[in-house]
Amino acid sequence: MPENACRIDVWLWRARFFKTRAMAARAVEDGRIRLMRPGGSQIRVDKASRPVRPGDSLVFALGGRLHAVLIEGLGIRRGPAIEARALYVTITDAPVQPLTIEPSG
Repeated sequence: MPENACRIDVWLWRARFFKTRAMAARAVEDGRIRLMRPGGSQIRVDKASRPVRPGDSLVFALGGRLHAVLIEGLGIRRGPAIEARALYVTITDAPVQPLTIEPSG
């Protein structure tokens, strides 16, 4: 695997989204992870060996919450939470505009 890439299960484990690499691999193999490349292609990942690179985005549900993250780094180990948090940026949607209803008539 190239130096600028990492297996998706390893990255999810290093970023501390899953307690074990096996749990990360199972989530990937169950098709619960979506990968978006910078070019705009989106795929449902089903192999734990699929490489991810900085610039890729992942979307997945975990613990009843939807996570959307942009990969910024690959890491070299599963380190403390501060080190893991530096591997990604949370993607947030634009603020929701309030719905206005015009009276009919």
